[in-house]
Amino acid sequence: MDKKIVQKKWTGKRLLLIGLGILILSLIVYQLLFADNRSTLNVNKDRLSIGTVKMGEFKDFIPVTGNVEPGETFYLDAIEGGIIAEIVRESGAIVEKGDTILTLTNSNLQLEVMQRETQLYEQINNLRQTRLLLDQNDLSQQAQLAEIDYQLNLLKPQYIRFKSLFEQKLISEREFEEVRENYEYNVKRKQLTYRSYKNDSVARVFQLRQLSNSEARMQRSLDAVGKILNNLTLKASRDGQLATPQLEVGQSVSSGQRLGQIDVMNNYKIRVAIDELYLPRVDLGQNGSFTFSGGEYNLVINKIYPTISNGRFEVDMVFEGESPEGIRRGQTVRIKLELGATEETLLLPVGGFYKDTGGNWAYVINPANKDEAVKQPIRLGRKNIDYYEVLEGLAAGDQVIVSGYENYGDNEKLSLE
Repeated sequence: MDKKIVQKKWTGKRLLLIGLGILILSLIVYQLLFADNRSTLNVNKDRLSIGTVKMGEFKDFIPVTGNVEPGETFYLDAIEGGIIAEIVRESGAIVEKGDTILTLTNSNLQLEVMQRETQLYEQINNLRQTRLLLDQNDLSQQAQLAEIDYQLNLLKPQYIRFKSLFEQKLISEREFEEVRENYEYNVKRKQLTYRSYKNDSVARVFQLRQLSNSEARMQRSLDAVGKILNNLTLKASRDGQLATPQLEVGQSVSSGQRLGQIDVMNNYKIRVAIDELYLPRVDLGQNGSFTFSGGEYNLVINKIYPTISNGRFEVDMVFEGESPEGIRRGQTVRIKLELGATEETLLLPVGGFYKDTGGNWAYVINPANKDEAVKQPIRLGRKNIDYYEVLEGLAAGDQVIVSGYENYGDNEKLSLE
């Protein structure tokens, strides 16, 4: 008799398949919910530059390049044109005030000076002749007054005698009238002559004053004309070092042409070119510093040239204290120019990562796993040649990969090997 076989529902094979399915499903759920699915790139740790975030003083400065120049420069310009006859001092020579540098010749100028001197001498002689005529007229009027006084001295006693005789009827009326008329005529003549002399004296004083002023002006003009030829000799206006272009004997020089300069060597300044972007942030009195021969020297801006050329403007900086010994004109120095006050803030070392991220994110070393770095948003502020100012996203002690990210693509995590 046949026996009915009952099929088992939970066989070992089925249980195995179910278990495998549950395991696979669990793995899928874990991957979806809990596993780290961020893209990862393996990089060589030895090729990275890692900077540590720290608290410190942020010095807001920019690096600029300056050229050493003399603190004072006096230019040498030709007052008169001519031909170079002799070069007494060569470029680079140390000169003292009054030293002759070169001499010029100008025959046309010499002839013109002689003509002008002759004209001035003639004018001065004419003025002196006019003064002589005024003096002679004064003497003539004084002589007339003296002659009238002499006549009055003779006529007055005669008039008094004749008057007395006429009153006593000892002489005729006709004889008395002749004496009286002669006396009264000389009295009136003296009054008129004296009045004329008085008026002429006032005018003469004014004319003599004008003549003296005119003669003095002409004498000064004569002296100035005589000194014109001195302008053909170029002399040092200050003590210092002479700097001239290439000059040769026989070379033609025009009036006003710059023939060189004298540099005062006991102090220096530095002419600095700065990017025009910083013009609003640069002002008089701002400080800078540079190192020279192992020492650090401080500078201060004392002049700003606002004219912009090729995207840059210039400033003059002078030393606070003595100039460094051994520094020379034309040398180039690297200066740290301060743009703002020093502040205590978080600092991140400067690196090439900024050009790839714009300072918006960075790879930060995982403090729990030093062998991985994770992409993290940050915000940076000001920058100097050493540090960025950290505004958000980082804390003191964080380690950041500061080398360039150009080979890392969009990976959110780096595995450091």
